[in-house]
Amino acid sequence: MSVQSVERALDVLEALAEHGGEAGLSEIAARTGLPYGTIHRLLQTLLTRGYVRQESDRRYALGGGLVRLGGVAGGMVGGWARPYLAKMVELSGETANLAVLEGDFVVYVAQVPSPRRLRMFAEVGRRVLPHSTAVGKVLLAGRPPGEAVAVLERTGMPRRTPNTITEVSAMLAELDAVRGRGYALDLGEEELGVHCMAVPVRDGGRVVAAMSVSGPAERIDARDRDELAGGLRRIAADFGAEFGPQGDPRPG
Repeated sequence: MSVQSVERALDVLEALAEHGGEAGLSEIAARTGLPYGTIHRLLQTLLTRGYVRQESDRRYALGGGLVRLGGVAGGMVGGWARPYLAKMVELSGETANLAVLEGDFVVYVAQVPSPRRLRMFAEVGRRVLPHSTAVGKVLLAGRPPGEAVAVLERTGMPRRTPNTITEVSAMLAELDAVRGRGYALDLGEEELGVHCMAVPVRDGGRVVAAMSVSGPAERIDARDRDELAGGLRRIAADFGAEFGPQGDPRPG
């Protein structure tokens, strides 16, 4: 049985997160569908607990109280993910990663390295912009187009290599392709000579994370993309089930 006030408070926090961590009342209302008075009451409670702060321009932002929760939760999610990442390594022979979108940045939260001598590393905790990575493309593709555009415009889409997509229109076409085929590619767009394939992790219909394998371009390119993507998607779907409802806790 859900508790309406808790659900609404979580809706407000998610609305702030989806606006890059900061939003005004009208933006929160548009995202949640809640009345202004309800949003204001929820924000006041969240303010007193430190989960939201009020900016000088009367906008609201995610507060420092979430950092502690996020750090603990991130560590737990990373622990849950490692057996599934290990399956991706076994399938592909390459390093496997789990990443999430925090504000405008992709954050790597777990990794299982390839057993090969020549292998790729993305340090856990590393923050990168989403437009030049396969995990970032998956996470942006899981957002409404308007939210994806807002992230791209705020970050400016700097060029990382000659292969980086730096135009919003081109990235929107790329995100459409990601949605259509169910996986994203980074073909030397973040680092020359490194290719990556990423798939979404879903909580129901919502994309909550991305899982990827990355390695030297020649090894990734030698694989059948659709076959590899199918295997990665199956593993990611099994991991996504960890996020699903855990049932009614009331005694039967």
